Amino acid sequence: MTKAAALLLAGSLALAACASDEENGGSATENGGGSSEDLKVGVAYDTGGRGDRSFNDSAIAGVEAAIEEHGGEVRDLSPNADASNRVELLTQLADEGYNPVIAVGFAYGDVIGDVVEQYPDTTFAIIDSSVEEIGADNLVGLLFAEEQGSFLAGVAAALKTETNSVGFVGGVETPLIQKFQAGFEAGVEAVSPDVTVTSQYISPAGDFSGFNDPAKGQIVAQGMFDAGADIVYHAAGGSGLGVFQAAAASNGRAIGVDSDQYNTVDDAALKAVIMTSMLKRVDNAVQAFIDSFVEGDVEGGSDVVYDLESEGVGLSTSGGFIDDIQSDIDEYRQQIVDGEIEVPTTP
Repeated sequence: MTKAAALLLAGSLALAACASDEENGGSATENGGGSSEDLKVGVAYDTGGRGDRSFNDSAIAGVEAAIEEHGGEVRDLSPNADASNRVELLTQLADEGYNPVIAVGFAYGDVIGDVVEQYPDTTFAIIDSSVEEIGADNLVGLLFAEEQGSFLAGVAAALKTETNSVGFVGGVETPLIQKFQAGFEAGVEAVSPDVTVTSQYISPAGDFSGFNDPAKGQIVAQGMFDAGADIVYHAAGGSGLGVFQAAAASNGRAIGVDSDQYNTVDDAALKAVIMTSMLKRVDNAVQAFIDSFVEGDVEGGSDVVYDLESEGVGLSTSGGFIDDIQSDIDEYRQQIVDGEIEVPTTP
């Protein structure tokens, strides 16, 4: 497995705030600058599509940053309600001449192997799914050590809780989201075994609606706050909005995910409850992949892993809510980087 340093972006994410108006979820933008004006990037979103202010928006922010640098255009497509058309999205983009094509989310892992075989002249990347077993030289996996960043979120929660009770809300019960849960629980445990962690999922494995159902997210989180939790961490995509709403209604606090969600919510009442976010720098990974494609040095058939050491994951500091515990967080971070703490990937 290959490990590469993440490409650091200056400033905050320029995340898109609204979804595409096109029926099929597609949109196209062009940029005449740069030296690669024939660059055509295709993006197939995960459930929820553009406008989730989290995972999908982080991916497209990386694409747009790359296009700003290199020139070219992007076309992005969203899956249908039950996400049954993932193959069609990938093949549509390849048929239309987009190259590279980026599959956003592990759910594409079950189908992308067959697609890349049909388009040997197109370079593909998939986020959150290993490609080493597929072995295709036109496919790259972009992976993250979510458990490491979630460990730091657990540290922050344990240091900040006033009730000795915190919660974790997962969107869909899958091995990927269990990495977030495992890291969070381990971080809490490392600080204080006396702090109770309640973990719950919005939908079971195979039902991806849990990533785009704020109402259910609010119900699950509200149950945790009602039971005494004062901080809830979510890894639930668009459903995280409901977690923030529950926190605001309960005078509690929440921890966002993927993007710096303090900077992506519009409601001041919700912004006030987001004490930090576990940053998963999908934007950096996507931009670095496109840079490699433009430069002609993509290493197909391999995974690139972004972790704490490469700053591919971490915690946001917007709002100043964790400034007083930053030194403690830094100490735990360094222990993980140095190998003194090995963070579990399963609960």
